[in-house]
Amino acid sequence: MQAAVKGLFHWMPFLFGIGFIAPLIAQIMVRWSLPVPLGMSPILFGLLIGAPWGMITVIRGRWL
Repeated sequence: MQAAVKGLFHWMPFLFGIGFIAPLIAQIMVRWSLPVPLGMSPILFGLLIGAPWGMITVIRGRWL
C-alpha cells in the first residue's frame, strides 16, 4: 500500500496539470473570449499547456 501511495504522489504534478491547470486555462479562454489557436477546442489547448508542464515538473522535481 505504501508503494502505491508513493507512486501516486510521484505522478501527482502531472495529474494536477491535466486535472486542474488544463481546465483552468480553458475556462479563462472562454470567459475572456480569447481566440484559440488553430481552431482547436479550449480544453485541448489547455491540455497542450498543462500536460507538458506537469510532466516537466515530475521530471525536474519542481514547478519553476
